Amino acid sequence: QIQLVESGGGLVQAGGSLRLSCAASPHTFGRGVMAWFRQAPGKEREFVAAISRTGDNTPYANFVKGRFTISRDNAKNTVYLQMNSLKPEDTAVYYCAVTLVPGPPKMGSRDYGHWGQGTQVTVSP
Repeated sequence: QIQLVESGGGLVQAGGSLRLSCAASPHTFGRGVMAWFRQAPGKEREFVAAISRTGDNTPYANFVKGRFTISRDNAKNTVYLQMNSLKPEDTAVYYCAVTLVPGPPKMGSRDYGHWGQGTQVTVSP
């Protein structure tokens, strides 16, 4: 069974930083393309960033380019999302997702078959 567990969310002031972590099942991680999505109240879930199995392909949503960085540590079966220069509009529940389908990282939520429970990020003005 594939398990994803996010952590690292919390309350931060605008301009601050947070690092999210997502621990995955060991038998899954090395084969998976990983991604972060987010969902704000009353809005649809949206793509944030993704990372290929080898870490050399990392697409980002335009609204986080230059502020967020996705990375993975295959030895620890963990993917990270470093979030800097946070804005109030970044407030959302952030979800980790994985797909075992080979190929480059995708940006659609339907491309990912397994999801974590989410972690809340709140950015105050």
